[in-house]
Amino acid sequence: MREQQLRDILQHMPAGVATLQGPELRYGFVNEAMQAALGGSATEGRPAADPPGCLPDDLLNVMQEVYQRGRPYVAKAYRLPFPGTESEPPRMRYYDIALEPVREGGGPVSGLLLFAVDVTEQEEVRQRTHELAIETRRLDTRLRVLTETVPQITFSVDSSGNYEYVSPQWYYFTGQPPTADLNAMWPLLIHPDDRLRVLYQTDAARTAGNGWSYEYRLRRHDGQYRWVLSRALPEFQAPDKPVFWHGALTEVHDQRELSEALRRGEAELRFLADSIPELIWTATAEGFVDYYNQYSEEYSGLTGKDLGPTGWINLLDPSEQANAARRWVHSIASGEAFEGLFRMRRHDGRYRWHIIRARQLTDARGLRWFGACTDVDDQHRLREVLQTQYDELARTNRDLDTFVYTASHDLKQPLLNLRGLFDELRRSASFDDPQEAQILTMVDDALRQLDLTLQDLAATVQDQRGLSAPAEPLDLRSVAEEVLLGLRAQVQESNAVIELNFELAPTLTYGRANLRSVLHNLLSNAIKFAHPERPAHITVKSHLSATQHPMLTVQDNGMGMILPDVPAPVFQPFARQHPQIGGAGVGIYLVQRIITSRGGHLEVNSTVGEGTAFNIYWFDA
Repeated sequence: MREQQLRDILQHMPAGVATLQGPELRYGFVNEAMQAALGGSATEGRPAADPPGCLPDDLLNVMQEVYQRGRPYVAKAYRLPFPGTESEPPRMRYYDIALEPVREGGGPVSGLLLFAVDVTEQEEVRQRTHELAIETRRLDTRLRVLTETVPQITFSVDSSGNYEYVSPQWYYFTGQPPTADLNAMWPLLIHPDDRLRVLYQTDAARTAGNGWSYEYRLRRHDGQYRWVLSRALPEFQAPDKPVFWHGALTEVHDQRELSEALRRGEAELRFLADSIPELIWTATAEGFVDYYNQYSEEYSGLTGKDLGPTGWINLLDPSEQANAARRWVHSIASGEAFEGLFRMRRHDGRYRWHIIRARQLTDARGLRWFGACTDVDDQHRLREVLQTQYDELARTNRDLDTFVYTASHDLKQPLLNLRGLFDELRRSASFDDPQEAQILTMVDDALRQLDLTLQDLAATVQDQRGLSAPAEPLDLRSVAEEVLLGLRAQVQESNAVIELNFELAPTLTYGRANLRSVLHNLLSNAIKFAHPERPAHITVKSHLSATQHPMLTVQDNGMGMILPDVPAPVFQPFARQHPQIGGAGVGIYLVQRIITSRGGHLEVNSTVGEGTAFNIYWFDA
């Protein structure tokens, strides 16, 4: 009966109690607190090591040692993983664990008595206290280091105005020895013109229980007076009763001199702005104009007050004000620069074209806008005249192209008629002349040359119209093979060998018609002007220039040409170096026109009798 009472008492104890029996340390009695600590895995007859991981290995090892040696052991604040419940997540808990060997009748150890007292809250408090102590020492050390290393003089003053503490910087700055009477020396080091004001303001702040912030001149160790900023705040230890003021002295001498220089510079800048014959203005971060130069008032005939915070918008042509206002609001919201061309009313009522620009600047005074309205009315009207003339010239040029194209097309039919009449005359008529064959040959050549000239004229106009073709990504090999397909008859007839190498720069963003015309003219010329003593060998290679821009090289082993002594020769239409070979002399001229019109340039290297190399820089004009 007594044993059952004892089991009931132990069963409901807040501390965990368990008995472990035999060398396997099998659970015997386990109360509720121990079951909760072990997650309900301690069932009677089960070894403490089963299931694995329920108890840490080091605790199991210690339990075996206590069992074998028979010596009790106590572990303070031992961590055990607490499995948790539905309302409490798993976490680590701390226990004071006691292991007592059990002997029956003074014999050998037959088991262990395990006690576990939950001390999690005490241990967490102890650890937190320890962490706070470490953090307090760390912060105290940091505060001391900061106080004694910052380029400021820190101090503490009591309610009577006596200095309780001053940092070492005071002695470095003033040159006073540490033995000097601080309360007596401090007022004497203040500039005589500032001393009375400083003493009064300090005493008034202490009397009112407020902090203070003011500037004065303090004598440095070299006898020079330097401007310093004194700031302090009260420390309250009783309700509404400050007992200390803690503050710092910061040297602001350079800043004051800089501020004075800035004020002088601002006055000079305003004088300069007023002297410029251009509308200059500044605006706040919200976009409201707060300054107009003198010329703005002279131009508009209004004062700065009359112009108001949005005056430059009110001066614009009424049809442009809404658009300008929307763009200005967008710039204010996004920070983007404002720029536009608008008509602005002068004091005589005449509207003149102005370029209005505004940029955002952020400095110590905050965000501001700086703007200017530049009169470009004369340039704008001149540009309109030039644009009209340009449009007229372009229209005339188009009409001329149309005329040339139409004329070349219309002349083809008379040429065909002339050739037919000449063939009929040669078939049906005869005359005795020793130079008959030579004359007939000359007539044929003249007709052929006329036909080629008309074809080249038409091709020239077509290429001229294609100079504005839109650019698109092009595969060089595909376009080159397309051109060679059209030249297949000439290639086969001349037994020409053509090598294509586009590995280093396989693509080009260009006008397709322009690229076809360039390749066609260069390849057809290389075939046409092949050397009579050897088959044509032509290499077409794309690569990158020294500036990493794409370029193309077309090299042949043909007859070559004589070039002038200039780095970049200019080819003229209808200029021919080999008149014995048919052609109108416009192919290279067209190539050069196409390349230069798109921002590139053409370089030519040639040796008579050896060959020619054309280097095309597509975009390196």
